[in-house]
Amino acid sequence: MDLKSLFNRRSVSNERRAKQRLPKSRVIKVLVVDDSRTVVHGLRAVLEQDGYYVMEAYDGMTAIELAKAHQPDIILMDVIMPGLNGFQATRKIRKDPSTHSIPIIIISATEQPTEQFWLTKLGANDFLSKPIIRSDLFTKVETQLYPRQVVA
Repeated sequence: MDLKSLFNRRSVSNERRAKQRLPKSRVIKVLVVDDSRTVVHGLRAVLEQDGYYVMEAYDGMTAIELAKAHQPDIILMDVIMPGLNGFQATRKIRKDPSTHSIPIIIISATEQPTEQFWLTKLGANDFLSKPIIRSDLFTKVETQLYPRQVVA
């Protein structure tokens, strides 16, 4: 996937500026997990523009290790990765008492209802499809971080 196709441009570009972002009282740590360096780079750029601190993992095992060591506020997890995939990594993160409460948003190019069903059964909090609509990314992240404050 190339950088231009990572984010869907179908939303109005001024929509992002018109919507008020929630103020951050502290640095929010986001763990981005994807085997594509292009996807990780694109998400990093967009999230850092909004003031998030981004950590990177390119496989599920590294994601679990980083989640335990750094306790991110939220995880953006791809599904299809070599080695430990997103299903397996999500399951392990949910079973570990030190990481079980970290919100996980699955990012996947497939929008299969069965995949989404199993991901929620394994403990994913939400699902975001590629190409990513930037406003959807921030809405879903903010919904997980500030569930009582987000207005769609």
